[in-house]
Amino acid sequence: MRKVQMICLAAFAFLFANTAFAQESEAKNYDQGFRLGFGINGGIPTDNDYDWSLGGDVRLQYDLSKKTSLTLTTGFTNLFMGKDELGNNVKDLGFIPAKAGFKAFVWGDQFYVLGEVGAGFAVTNGYDKTTFLWAPGIGYANKYIDLSVRYEDYHDFRTNQVALRVAYGFDL
Repeated sequence: MRKVQMICLAAFAFLFANTAFAQESEAKNYDQGFRLGFGINGGIPTDNDYDWSLGGDVRLQYDLSKKTSLTLTTGFTNLFMGKDELGNNVKDLGFIPAKAGFKAFVWGDQFYVLGEVGAGFAVTNGYDKTTFLWAPGIGYANKYIDLSVRYEDYHDFRTNQVALRVAYGFDL
C-alpha cells in the first residue's frame, strides 16, 4: 500500500512539474487578447419558489495566458412563476446580473472551471432588490462554442439554480 501511495505521489509531482514548465514556456509566446461571447441560459431553480429560468448574456473575456482568463458577464435572467411554501403563486423575477470572474483551463485547452461573483439587480414585477450572487461552474470551449453548467446562488432573492449555458464566442 505504501508503494502505491509513493507511486501516485511521484506521478502527481511529475504531472504538476510538467504542466508548470509547459505553462511557463507557453506564456512567453501567447498573444493576450479579448474575446466576446453571446449566450443563452436555461436553468432549474433548486428551491420550490420558481419552476424554471431562461436568460441571455454577454461575456467579455480577457485572456491572461493560454490557460487563464478574466471575465465580465451581464445580461438578463427570468425566474418563472412557481408557488411558495403555502401554495400561493409567486410572481416571475427578472434581473440583470453583473459578474466578474476567473476562468482556468484545467484539462487541455478546452475544459475549464469558472468562478464568478457580482450582483443581481431585480427589474420586473415590482421587485426592487439587489442581491449578492456567486456562481461556480465547469465547461467546455473551443474557438467558437462555449458550453457550461453552473450553480448560481442569489442570496437576497432566496433562491438559486443549476443552469446550462450555450454560447457563441469570437476574438476581438
